[in-house]
Amino acid sequence: MDHITKLLLGFLFLLTLFLSPLQPCRAMEGPDSVDIDSLAQLFDPVTFDHAMHVDVAGSCATCHHHTTGDPVEDPNCARCHADSGPADSVACQDCHSAKRFEADYLKKLAEDNTIYHVDKVGLKGAYHLRCMSCHAEMGAPNGCQDCHTRTDAGDKFYYEGKYAPPKDKEPYYWDHAEE
Repeated sequence: MDHITKLLLGFLFLLTLFLSPLQPCRAMEGPDSVDIDSLAQLFDPVTFDHAMHVDVAGSCATCHHHTTGDPVEDPNCARCHADSGPADSVACQDCHSAKRFEADYLKKLAEDNTIYHVDKVGLKGAYHLRCMSCHAEMGAPNGCQDCHTRTDAGDKFYYEGKYAPPKDKEPYYWDHAEE
């Protein structure tokens, strides 16, 4: 090999080496952050740092099951979904209903016998099962107020903050609990 060919091959090797980290990675195709606001009437939105969680989770399937086209991690799911390709959407609310126990959703389940996952948790359950179990395992914040800042309407609904009963006066039913 002549000197110019060696230089050209070396240059191409270095170019490939330095540009390869710039190639899009499927895990990085998602947004850097996501605002979860399904309980906006009572809580401020939770800003979910997607980019950080991609680094921690290691695989999209850890949170998104098999919807990204990654191999299924749960052997029970793999019985049917081993060869599943990417879904049209990977957003939690596209599979997990925010209104899991409302009449319209229950009627849809009853009428469509092709829906296998009739026991699928609702949106809030999906968030909490994924988030809280991982947070507990990793020692990350896991209390309600660690992620959810209650709005004034939330304080009113839960009788907290300025809506809390006075501390010096117990409710009537507490006074008579041991009778």
